[in-house]
Amino acid sequence: MRWLFLTFGVGLFALWRWRMNEAQLVLARTAYGEARGEGYAGMQAVANVVMRRATLGGWWGDSVISVCMKKAQFTAWNQNDPNAALIRTKEPNKGDALFDLAYEIAGLAIAGDLPDVTGGATHYYNPRIVTPTWISAFNETAVVGQHRFGVA
Repeated sequence: MRWLFLTFGVGLFALWRWRMNEAQLVLARTAYGEARGEGYAGMQAVANVVMRRATLGGWWGDSVISVCMKKAQFTAWNQNDPNAALIRTKEPNKGDALFDLAYEIAGLAIAGDLPDVTGGATHYYNPRIVTPTWISAFNETAVVGQHRFGVA
């Protein structure tokens, strides 16, 4: 019986660890796809928005993965976005220093150790690329690089 409990416990820990690594990978891919051109600060800000949405739950989802993969929320995951094919193949420690940085940022975010540079933002956009439909309800809280962050 003790062996069964130990095996079951180790199995659950392995599953939990795999799920945490998957969340870190999905968050890193999201931050990289959305803001790699903005460097550390831009990817940090995207990770902040994902974590804020996951904390609030509701419509966006209640986990890092569900928030990142919510349809039409992060353009880098949209089928017609050129980033989608690129980010699906990204893995840490494979020669892309910028992705390794995104993976580190994602790990800090999931651990609760990433400062929020967005002022609690739940939304962001790049005004040079798009004018979102929710812009009339947007309350800007921060600007990081080309992206405007806020609450809508």
